[in-house]
Amino acid sequence: MLLNAVTRREARAGTGGFRAWRRSRPLVGGVLIALGGVEMFFSGQLDVGRIHIQMGIEGFQATVIPLALVLLGILVIAMPVHRIFYGVIALAVAVYSLVGVNLGGFFLGMLLSSVGGVLAVSWAPRVVAAEGAAVPAARSAETSADTAEVSAATVPADPAEAVAGPADPASPDVWTAISEVSAERPSDGPRSGASR
Repeated sequence: MLLNAVTRREARAGTGGFRAWRRSRPLVGGVLIALGGVEMFFSGQLDVGRIHIQMGIEGFQATVIPLALVLLGILVIAMPVHRIFYGVIALAVAVYSLVGVNLGGFFLGMLLSSVGGVLAVSWAPRVVAAEGAAVPAARSAETSADTAEVSAATVPADPAEAVAGPADPASPDVWTAISEVSAERPSDGPRSGASR
């Protein structure tokens, strides 16, 4: 089950079904990862005149690495919960393609996949407030007067008092209590381990 997926009913209820679906996942990152893989695949099967350009162990890497990137791009889009895992793997495979696939698809495929991996890792879902979080206007007007009275009573009028605390001598100061306790405690002198 996709934890962060938008249901069809929720997508249709909004103003734009595709817009809601797109915002619920790192679509741009996944598309860039897949495009980088496609570009690497076609650069690995390149013929320039009589020269057939293909690097790697018998061309195996020139096929596997682009397919892995396309698969990772699709997985980033399909399962946004695991976007960080797939994005990091896509980054590692894209950097390795520099050695394994014609300089990473002549740098273009590596750059597309790297930027897509970074976008997939850095994407975060939007935080939506709960449905019951909105307070009705009539209720908020009733409680605003009570809140103003409470906040006026708790906020000190003097800014120095807000920083230093109340000037009431009856309220105990924590640092004073600690210093009194440490002053009453007799000093044993230097400890045996401290004298070395």
